[in-house]
Amino acid sequence: MDEIDVMFNHLLEEIGDLTQVMIIKVWMSDGSTKTLMVEGAQTVRDVLYKLFDKTYCDCGTEWSLCEINQELHTERILEDHECVVESLSTWTSGTGNKLYFLKRHQKHVMFTQPQFFYMWKKSCMKTISEQEQQLLLKENFEGSTAVVPDLEGWLYLKDDGKKVWKPRYFVLRASGLYYVPKGKTKSSSDLACFIRFEQVNVYSTDGYRLRYRAPTDYCFVLKHPCIQKESQYVKFLCCEHEDSMLLWVNSIRIAKYGTVLYENYKVALKRAQQIVKFAPTLDPCTEIEDEAPPDFIPPSPPGYTAIL
Repeated sequence: MDEIDVMFNHLLEEIGDLTQVMIIKVWMSDGSTKTLMVEGAQTVRDVLYKLFDKTYCDCGTEWSLCEINQELHTERILEDHECVVESLSTWTSGTGNKLYFLKRHQKHVMFTQPQFFYMWKKSCMKTISEQEQQLLLKENFEGSTAVVPDLEGWLYLKDDGKKVWKPRYFVLRASGLYYVPKGKTKSSSDLACFIRFEQVNVYSTDGYRLRYRAPTDYCFVLKHPCIQKESQYVKFLCCEHEDSMLLWVNSIRIAKYGTVLYENYKVALKRAQQIVKFAPTLDPCTEIEDEAPPDFIPPSPPGYTAIL
């Protein structure tokens, strides 16, 4: 293939991206919406920049584009590098999914508080110095691959089609989530694969103690993005404590996405610092009128008051 053919193919790819245009509606926490046109190659980061321009926001690193499924009562933070058109194209027609523009401090918590992921076994390590924090980030995220937190412990697993939860010992690995079969040990040779992360996303949940009789309200879900309703392919897991849920959900994100999450954080942090430098008098977030709320305003992640 000569140079002209390469250039021509590249041009066709660019044209193809431009033809994939999607009109999306993004909900604000007050029930109002913003309507945006998104091209095929644009990422979540690009959409966040558009939303920053449409609102008087502080452009902080915590602002997130969140996918909320009101049938399963799940929420997922879309990662900044994700292609928006590609991600939304996995939604089935007629889905009740909605996109929300929200602040979620857990979005980058593995970088703002890395000790909770890489020193979680040392209960005394609640705070560390800035130097120690940077050392942890360098050791675990600045190599060719990210170091997945050494995480294992008891979780409750919901039986398929039943509101019955059974304890099972799980172990996190870079390739997926594993469990210890009954009568086996925690050695690597005895571990059984529960699920691999290539084709699934991790979602936080709301109200599962009441809805599914979960042992606690600190649950998370693993499922393929195409699945919008309860099915045997949706895996429901429950933690004892909120901090445990924070640890599992975000450690799974690290295992799935690796160093790209750290790159996302550094880009977001750099932009936030630039905004603070050149525009020091911004309100946290004051909405501009753009589109009237619909007759029915869905509950604004009010249910999503937990850290996940």
